[in-house]
Amino acid sequence: MTDLAPNIVGAPSSTSDDARGASSDGTSTKRPGGRFDRWTEKRWLLPLGEGVVSVVVALGFMLLCTRIDVNPVTRVGQVSGLAAVQQYVALLGIPVLAVLLFLAYRGTLRYYQVAQRLACAALAGLATGVVAGGIAVALNGTPWGLGGQEGDPGNLMGMANDMMRHKGLPGVYPPLFPALLALWAKVFHNGVLGVGHALKDLQLILSALVGPMAYLSWRMLLRPFWAMAIAVPASIVFLDPIRPYSHGSMLVLLPLLAACFREIRRADELSTRSAVLRGIGFGAAFGVMFLWYSGWYLWAAPGSFILVLMLFPWRRGRVAIKRAVLFLGTILITAAVIGAPLVYQLVRLGATTKDRYAYLNTYIDPAYVLGWASDRAGNLNYQNFPVSGELAGQTGFSVLLLLGVGIGVGLGLRNVVVRTAGFVLAGAWLLRFWFASHMEQNQAVQLYPRTTWIIYYCLIILAVLGVMLTYERAFGWIRGTLKEVAPARAARISPRAMSQLAAGLICAIALFATMGGSWSANRYMPSTTPGVEDMGLDALRAHLQQLDNGQCPKYSPNKGKQACKPINRKLSEYTFVPDQNHLWCANTGGNHDLICGRPPGN
Repeated sequence: MTDLAPNIVGAPSSTSDDARGASSDGTSTKRPGGRFDRWTEKRWLLPLGEGVVSVVVALGFMLLCTRIDVNPVTRVGQVSGLAAVQQYVALLGIPVLAVLLFLAYRGTLRYYQVAQRLACAALAGLATGVVAGGIAVALNGTPWGLGGQEGDPGNLMGMANDMMRHKGLPGVYPPLFPALLALWAKVFHNGVLGVGHALKDLQLILSALVGPMAYLSWRMLLRPFWAMAIAVPASIVFLDPIRPYSHGSMLVLLPLLAACFREIRRADELSTRSAVLRGIGFGAAFGVMFLWYSGWYLWAAPGSFILVLMLFPWRRGRVAIKRAVLFLGTILITAAVIGAPLVYQLVRLGATTKDRYAYLNTYIDPAYVLGWASDRAGNLNYQNFPVSGELAGQTGFSVLLLLGVGIGVGLGLRNVVVRTAGFVLAGAWLLRFWFASHMEQNQAVQLYPRTTWIIYYCLIILAVLGVMLTYERAFGWIRGTLKEVAPARAARISPRAMSQLAAGLICAIALFATMGGSWSANRYMPSTTPGVEDMGLDALRAHLQQLDNGQCPKYSPNKGKQACKPINRKLSEYTFVPDQNHLWCANTGGNHDLICGRPPGN
């Protein structure tokens, strides 16, 4: 699977001579291996470099943006803050892209290849670093995170407080993030007294790390350019700074599943020791992710189960079957041991847990999966969201995306990544409509709108792979044809030309990342429209929460009025509320009875 895309985008994988050096016109100029070549040929060095660069850029840029001092509660201050973020992006990004373009045109292809890997890693980190930096601007002047002490952030603080008070978590929520929140509060923020301040830290840090997590996960399967082409748009689209751990786990789960299925397909090539060690590694990863956020396992389960049965080496002999069973068994045992606490709670309480929270995404056409509106819907309703497109309600973007999906499935059905995305999509699609079709009868939502994210993610994966496979086949066919009829023209399609094309495309994706990151951060700027509950409400709440000294935060609209919300030191998650056995409907405006089938409160 690592040969899906060439080392230099556009060049065959076998162009080792061209990769070592070429003149400015693209002709090969082999040079004796120097210290640079000896270092870069170490298998661990460049992957380690990609990881370090991506993480450092993401966290470093977020920390840099904490130095931006504007009033984020006014719209003019928000615009100035977003502009300062973009200024930092330009000052840091333009030199990197300039070096990449210079090496693509004048440097040796060996140097360009290394620069491309590092640039792609840096871009993945910068994409979500911009979002995290924008959130840092939105929270400037307050030590509280998005949400203050209300809603889901308040629930997370309650879980962390319970852990610090040595109480268990009787619910079915994955315990790893609340445990990290409790530990962070205890080490850096005086325990229970500072759990809200600790949540802000983790919201910023984990938001910044979503891009590197996605990119490095896809690097298990794809070359740098294509890994970045999936990771950058997916990270920006799906990043939820209020709970960045949840969507980060989804972005990692799909490539991890694909890598696991790849090992099953080639089980006959593994030794017994290798099968066990790889099984332990995958099992540990799945187990930890299950404790980190488990929801995506449900939606991915049906398609994954069927794909395992299809890829299992039934006809490759006893050795292959034995290795595959050993590999899968080791994964299941390791994951079950690590995830045992949550598995126990799900078995004990899962059947009695009903999700009855209905909101805008449960009122729209259930076949729409290319956008999301949270319960902070602002002026949106099911009649004006989603926007109807030109072709049977589908926009030009959705038609192009589905075209890419069709090409990806058509050209790459034997590709394990294509199969993984396709089967997970199909399974999540069926579960989505199963739960949605029973919503009225059962008066339960069961989180089915969250399938929107994993289905959309699968569509992005398939579309990018469609572009990749089209590119590989088209250029392979053109080069082969020209070699037969016009060898001189074929020589012009050299690794040098392909590196120049790739460098230009990286610049375009970098521009998209900065624009898309600013769009994402702008949605979370504190609300400036009175009475409208949009996505900026959570940032506004952070500015309406009292400080430890009883005062309002620096830029609070209540500054000087002593009217900020008091700190709840006894915050706890688990307060028993009797089940009403019917949907709790939000975002209904004045049409509660028409949307939910009953007047409010009944």
